[in-house]
Amino acid sequence: MSKCEQCIVRQFSSLKTLNKQELLRMADCKTSHTIKKGESIFEEGENVNAIFCIKEGVCKLSKLSANGKDQIVKLIKPGELLGQRSMISDEVANLTAVALEDMEVCFIPKAEILGFFNHNNDFSMNVMKTICGDLKEADDHMVSMAQKTVKERLAGILLYLEDTFGKNEDQSLRIQLSREELAGMIGTATESCIRLLSEMNKGEIIYLEGKKITILQKNALLKLSR
Repeated sequence: MSKCEQCIVRQFSSLKTLNKQELLRMADCKTSHTIKKGESIFEEGENVNAIFCIKEGVCKLSKLSANGKDQIVKLIKPGELLGQRSMISDEVANLTAVALEDMEVCFIPKAEILGFFNHNNDFSMNVMKTICGDLKEADDHMVSMAQKTVKERLAGILLYLEDTFGKNEDQSLRIQLSREELAGMIGTATESCIRLLSEMNKGEIIYLEGKKITILQKNALLKLSR
């Protein structure tokens, strides 16, 4: 069993506020799991009885819309926690979490986390700040959807994918999303997303090869995203 106090990942989440005894207690009760690409960590409507600490890999948080489309709300990277909001509100999961690549995830029982929440003020405050940050992101996204054109939003998402998740050795974006997933993130039809990507490809702003996307002119994308 890996020791939580030696895990570099915890420095990026609210777990950094736990003391040594709390970390030892957490190490005794948590379980580590490998989640394969395409598998879900939890699903919308499910009772979530744990907090999930992302050790390796990236997952998407999505919501099924009324027309049956899977709408990506957020991408989650190593060091982030999942399930905090459901734990505090004591509600079922509002979103589905699916692995975009093979992942290592630690499951920490809800009862243990609630104990930290009740007895460690720094931890509870940090969790609340994280949730407030998520709300701010949601506000910013809503304004972006209302005020920016689809082309501006697409440029912004491509820059976000490169800046947040990096590139492969061949310089293509490391996180590969389907055209449908990209369209969902920017709030447009898949056909419109494909057309805009094709325009950017012809203008040599990006290079398309199958599902791979490589950014060729970052400054041009920055101008478009504004």
